[in-house]
Amino acid sequence: MTTSIVVDNVTKSFRYQYQRTLKQMLRPDRRKRSAEEAADKPSGKDMFKALDGVSFEVQQGESIGLMGLNGSGKSTLLKMVSGVMVPDEGQVLTRGRISGLIATGAGFHNELTGRDNIYMNAAMLGMSKEETDAKFDDIAAFADVGRQLDMPVGNYSSGQFARLGFAVAVHVDCDIFIADEVLAVGDRPFKRKCLKRMKEIRESGITMFYVSHSAGSVKRMCDRAIVLEKGRVGFDGDVDEAIRYLHYDGDEEDDGEEVDERDDALASDI
Repeated sequence: MTTSIVVDNVTKSFRYQYQRTLKQMLRPDRRKRSAEEAADKPSGKDMFKALDGVSFEVQQGESIGLMGLNGSGKSTLLKMVSGVMVPDEGQVLTRGRISGLIATGAGFHNELTGRDNIYMNAAMLGMSKEETDAKFDDIAAFADVGRQLDMPVGNYSSGQFARLGFAVAVHVDCDIFIADEVLAVGDRPFKRKCLKRMKEIRESGITMFYVSHSAGSVKRMCDRAIVLEKGRVGFDGDVDEAIRYLHYDGDEEDDGEEVDERDDALASDI
């Protein structure tokens, strides 16, 4: 079996950001202000590791659910896999073209129309103009933003951003598809359309990385789950076991169960 993704002992650190108070910025005593700025300057202790020695491999065609609490490093890991970021230590190796949506409206230019942004975003994802021309009608139909396709996207709602970005991403001929909470924005019909398209991607043999806090969505979409805990791999294996590991199936998780019930109702139409 062909290996699609290799993440080998990856570490990524960020520096805490400090903001001076208004009083500090307006202080007339320059010497005292300089001393305060020097004292506030971050040191090595002011770094935190978003990812800390993360390692795993993904085979071509696997559907991976990436789970974990907020701040566990999920989005940072996906940015590493997609090539948006590079690790401080270790390496990330991928095979083939990567597509997906890791941020709503990422790569869009607010002053350009939806039509122009389709071409620009498609080019960023590796599509030629000829490929985009051939798929433009399908992309526009999937986005379904109507006459606003020829309006600047700066006037779009967050839902319309999601529609356009997802529409481009799912029409790229790719080997690896990445989705970071892409279904969190949009109305019910659009979510239904997204779920159906994600199912088609999964069944086509494309490697899929899917981030979600919804246990129900991960169970339907994925055959393996990786759980991150404070930047480390806490669990890697069966989806049901991953959900139990996160305590997402406990009696206390009423809100999570309600979300899963909504997801189940939504997926029943697929």
